[in-house]
Amino acid sequence: MVDNPWEKAILRLVVGITGATGAVYGVRILQVLSEMSGIETHLITSTAGIQTIEIETGLSTEEVRSLADHSYSIDDLTAPLASGSFKHDGMIVAPCSMKTLAGLAHSYADTLLTRAADVTLKERRHLVLVVRETPLHLGHLRNMVAVTEMGATVMPPVPAFYYRPQSLQEIVDHSVGKALDLFGIEHNLFARWGTETT
Repeated sequence: MVDNPWEKAILRLVVGITGATGAVYGVRILQVLSEMSGIETHLITSTAGIQTIEIETGLSTEEVRSLADHSYSIDDLTAPLASGSFKHDGMIVAPCSMKTLAGLAHSYADTLLTRAADVTLKERRHLVLVVRETPLHLGHLRNMVAVTEMGATVMPPVPAFYYRPQSLQEIVDHSVGKALDLFGIEHNLFARWGTETT
């Protein structure tokens, strides 16, 4: 019998990075997951996302792609992620631009990223959107309501301060940890309320 590599992963997650500011969230998610056993990651980065990664983090596209187990071109609509028959446990888009949010709210899947997210919704899998924009106008809010009604979780990266973060990294890790919590992934990225915070 041929060994099936897909059966080895405990959890299989799709990670999307769009061109909104906050590329560090997607990159940090990949860094954290790459250090965990039994989690397989599939990365899709938009064209603007690649530019934002380089501007905001100084990392190259190759460095970020190397953090994922599999990486795909934004234009490759023949990739496995474009089909509901490809089994995975959910998708995180971090950061999620308002353009991507609008595409999902109106089922307009013109790239592999929006197609993969749309497939995640139609297959009733968990989709987490780390939306980045402020302030929000009514169109943004209506799109958030629309995707929520479809089954997505809208999770703006809003930091907590009860644990008195001492660095930007700790603030980023809080939001990353909250996103991972939604998939039941154990981590120690931030101190939880009610625990010792010395």
